[in-house]
Amino acid sequence: MDKDIRHDTTREGRPHGHPMTETDTPQHTIVVPASVPMVALLGPRDEHLALIEKAFEADIHVRGNQVTLRGESAEVALAERLIDELVTIIRTGQGITPETVERAIGMLRQETTERPADVLSMNILSNRGRTIRPKTLNQKRYVDAIDKHTIIFGIGPAGTGKTYLAMAKAVQALQSKNVNRIILTRPAVEAGERLGFLPGTLSEKIDPYLRPLYDALHDMLDPETIPKLLAAGTIEVAPLAYMRGRTLNDAFIILDEAQNTSPEQMKMFLTRLGFGSKMVVTGDVTQVDLPSGTKSGLRIVEDILTDIEDVSFNRLTAHDVVRHRLVGHIVAAYDTYEALRDKADAERGNGDSGRRPRRA
Repeated sequence: MDKDIRHDTTREGRPHGHPMTETDTPQHTIVVPASVPMVALLGPRDEHLALIEKAFEADIHVRGNQVTLRGESAEVALAERLIDELVTIIRTGQGITPETVERAIGMLRQETTERPADVLSMNILSNRGRTIRPKTLNQKRYVDAIDKHTIIFGIGPAGTGKTYLAMAKAVQALQSKNVNRIILTRPAVEAGERLGFLPGTLSEKIDPYLRPLYDALHDMLDPETIPKLLAAGTIEVAPLAYMRGRTLNDAFIILDEAQNTSPEQMKMFLTRLGFGSKMVVTGDVTQVDLPSGTKSGLRIVEDILTDIEDVSFNRLTAHDVVRHRLVGHIVAAYDTYEALRDKADAERGNGDSGRRPRRA
């Protein structure tokens, strides 16, 4: 709790000097430090305040730099904690947005030991005035795992930041000279397409599969430096097949779309690990595009490596989607639909062998 915020607690609904009862309505008054602009806390046109009022079963009144909360004890206490967290974030120099408020509320509702302010003010990388940071509790735990372990798996649906955050950590490691190069790779099999049937040269066929990785690089580095880093081999973007037979030392290596690796390809990739290197493997086990009958290396790897030290498995969910808010609802709706379908298939005793719809 921010030590500079003053908290005053009184009770209403009883005569002066009368003993408190469980039916009394608690009232908390928070005095926000003068150094914190109220418009930063409440938002333009009280946009943040409206979100707070909607989220809690409590009456909230603001006068000057005083915020008065009145309502059920647990709700008032949680709203009080939220204001403390938001003030702490503002005092780090980071502005807050409606998204920040909503994510802080979500974390407090989860009743975790981590503070929302610690999660939402954690900076990984800054470039051209834009800062990349985790936006959810699971994302912060994933980033912490990347710092602590040598091989890290990030498993979750589209839009949860599993690849983007890994790439930000890779660029951070390169800039800090913890590694000498970054290697980004993907299996070149997606959405049922086979390279041999696509038009163009091999390079032209492969490039679309790697384009999302290039796009992320442009968010994290100055565009004019990227061709130089690629030409020097400091950053390498290549299909997974190009990793065979190599030992990758002093590198930050990311395998994206790992659900589309076979068990043999997964073993091949993991055994490329050299001295001074770190590997991050990302994928979504609900979006496998391998030929029918081929097992996904990502689906079975945890059973194989679960007892090996310095290997971390991290899962993200629909709650961690950081794209448009509708994407999270869409992911959750598909998860519900697929769970109901699987249950119905199991009850009929004829499991569905068809492919599930793919999320972009």
